Amino acid sequence: MIFARLYVRASAERAFVRTGLGGQKVIMSGGAVVLPVFHEVIPINMNTLKLEVSRATKDSLITKDRMRVDVVVAFFVRVKPTAEGVSTAAQTLGQRTLAPENLRALVDDKFVDALRSTAAQMTMQDLQDAREKFVQGVQNTVAEDLTKNGLELESVSLTNFNQTSRDYFDPNNAFDAEGLTKLTQETERRRKERNEVEQDTEVSVREKNRDALAKKLEIEQQEAFLTLEQEQQVKTRTAEQNSRIATFEAQRRQEAEQSRIVAERQVQESEIEREQAVRTRKVEAEREVRVKEIDQSKVTEIAQQEKAIVIAQKSEAQSQAEARANESLAEAVKSEQLVETTRKTAEADRAKQVALIEAAQEAETNAVHITTNARAEREAAQMKAAAMVELAEAARKKGLAEAEAQRALNDAINALSSDQTSLKFRLALLESLPSIIAQTVEPMKAIDGIKIIQVDGLNRTNGSATSESTVSGGTNLAEQAVSAALAYRAHAPLIDSLLGEIGLSGNSLQHMMPGIAASEVLSASPQDQASP
Repeated sequence: MIFARLYVRASAERAFVRTGLGGQKVIMSGGAVVLPVFHEVIPINMNTLKLEVSRATKDSLITKDRMRVDVVVAFFVRVKPTAEGVSTAAQTLGQRTLAPENLRALVDDKFVDALRSTAAQMTMQDLQDAREKFVQGVQNTVAEDLTKNGLELESVSLTNFNQTSRDYFDPNNAFDAEGLTKLTQETERRRKERNEVEQDTEVSVREKNRDALAKKLEIEQQEAFLTLEQEQQVKTRTAEQNSRIATFEAQRRQEAEQSRIVAERQVQESEIEREQAVRTRKVEAEREVRVKEIDQSKVTEIAQQEKAIVIAQKSEAQSQAEARANESLAEAVKSEQLVETTRKTAEADRAKQVALIEAAQEAETNAVHITTNARAEREAAQMKAAAMVELAEAARKKGLAEAEAQRALNDAINALSSDQTSLKFRLALLESLPSIIAQTVEPMKAIDGIKIIQVDGLNRTNGSATSESTVSGGTNLAEQAVSAALAYRAHAPLIDSLLGEIGLSGNSLQHMMPGIAASEVLSASPQDQASP
């Protein structure tokens, strides 16, 4: 029990040094008997200790180029695991190895001196670029001093390194003044370089943005131009196609109209020829009937004369035969004269009928000739009006092309719609309508007069209204105006001629009164005229 209580064991983490009775004895493993009065024990920590040294702000390190740097360095130390090392540590450090802070306070000056001496041999840039060299230099400097205390340096770690703020540079200190000058020069140079880099970068970026924007705008402009050019080509092709379609339709309508007019003219000519043939046959039939009647009358007169002669011959035997013979002779002479008068009358009637037929044929021929000339002039006027309409259409297409070009240059702002174009076309047609009508009616001035032989009626809404409405239904405003002008010019001479035939004048109401009075006198019966 006594031996157990007096026996002290050492461990891997802790050794001890026994002094007193029997002299100094280092116990690193195993143990030893420690007598309370005769022996004293000094424990030694065998673990690795981390001793961190920080030098910053005013206590920062001064480098070779007179710059100040803030550093935090960790020193990893331990007691040499030898009897001599443990003995030396026990003599120089005592129990401070058990308290790292106490040990650091003891060896801190050594560490600081090693840091300062090593930093003074290197510039700040060298410290940054070659940290291992700085660490190796500190380790070599401090290792020998630690050995004197029974310690060995395992490693040194530079955990923090940075330039000291310029606020802690003392301008009155020669070292700090020199370092501050270099620091100012370096910082200003770096700031200048940084500013140049930033400005160059900004200029480069802005130039790049400008080039990109210019390229983008150019591409957009090209796309817009291509789109406008495509739209212009499409509209131009559409307008050309519409123009071709309209021209084709106008040609087809004109051909159909001409075919219809030719057909109507042929039908009218056939009708006129048929009527003329019917009238000729009727006149011939009437003439044959009159001739037969005259022949029959002649035969009858001759029979009567022969009968009178027989009667006269039979009555010659009587007492008044001579007188009756004379009377019969007178009657015969009278009969011959009557026969001659009848023959002359028949010949005069025949000549009159033939003259009437020839006059009717000549009048109908003249009417057909005049009607044909009027229709030819009307067709020429219509073709001229159609040509003027085509010219107006060409002018409209030119205006559309110019408007499309202007619209392409002005980003499609002044583009004209189809309704506006149609409105302008109609306005131009209305403005040109007086000159078109004047040019159309101009050929009619060469007509001295028109004589109508046969008139079925003046009401244009009756039998011919269907054909006229059919014609006007497919014509434009100019053709309708020309048709109305032709109808007016055609009817005016007819009405004046009819009024002149009955002794009237259509110039005024006063001129019509004498003609009406004269017509009433002429319309009186022959008995009333002969009664006075």
